[in-house]
Amino acid sequence: MNLDRLNFHHLLYFWRVASIGHLTRAAQELHVAQSALSTQIRQLEDRLGEALFERGGRRLVLTEAGQMVLSYAENIFGLGQEMLGRLEGRAEGMLRLRVGSVATLSRNYQENWIRPLIGDPNVALTLESGLLENLLERLLQHRLDVVLSNEAVPSDAERPFQCRLQGSQAISLVGPGAVWKRRRLRVPEDLHGRELAVPGPRNALRGQFDTLCMAAGVKPRFRAEVDDMPMLRLIARDSGWLTVLPEVVVQDELRTGILVKVGRFEQLQEHFYAITTTHRHRLERLERLLEGSRSALRPMRREAG
Repeated sequence: MNLDRLNFHHLLYFWRVASIGHLTRAAQELHVAQSALSTQIRQLEDRLGEALFERGGRRLVLTEAGQMVLSYAENIFGLGQEMLGRLEGRAEGMLRLRVGSVATLSRNYQENWIRPLIGDPNVALTLESGLLENLLERLLQHRLDVVLSNEAVPSDAERPFQCRLQGSQAISLVGPGAVWKRRRLRVPEDLHGRELAVPGPRNALRGQFDTLCMAAGVKPRFRAEVDDMPMLRLIARDSGWLTVLPEVVVQDELRTGILVKVGRFEQLQEHFYAITTTHRHRLERLERLLEGSRSALRPMRREAG
């Protein structure tokens, strides 16, 4: 088949139907009659020589060929969306960089990571936060340029991710400076019975911390279990409890002395990743950021001592 025989308008309709999973809703979104939409998808199937949906009942089920065509269509139209975004930015005389980050990631780390761009008058930033899986879907649809995460993701033919380690940091025990200045605790040995605020059970760090305490035979008293790092930062700052977290989360409080480091769990590490997709247009500023991003942890280390 020659490429000029492929009707990209029909392919667009197929892409929306397959993505939405419902013919009627897709017809409403595309502002066409349902019967016309069905006809154009059948014409696409005739051109390709393959059935894209299994017929029968009300459910739309992709065939094996339909799944393959959908993966290509997502790249084709996703790149089209990326192109339009780039052109829109050029019309404004700007480069628009779209950054997603998991909702539980430290806001300080995010700000440190994008700091080289904040002072660039030719860059406009779009920042989104959310669940990792939702952000990855937007990345695959070329609606984001990069996703920041504290969790690595695998790559395969259907989800061609490139996951780059941006840095790692030991987890610390911090407490109010008025109480703990110049005092240190052995961790985890001295934590038995102490009141702590800790990451919630869904956080990968929490499982490591619990294992460490169990091996040492200590049982702290958990006063707060918090998945959200920005909230854990507030609790560390205002509660008076000792708190287990990465130092970058409270870098400003450590710098000013509101909080001090009481101990460090050298065995526990939080890792920071930048995730991109291999099917993307390379942006020089983003590539430089990906290569030099270990500095996102350096300001915290200088200020915290």
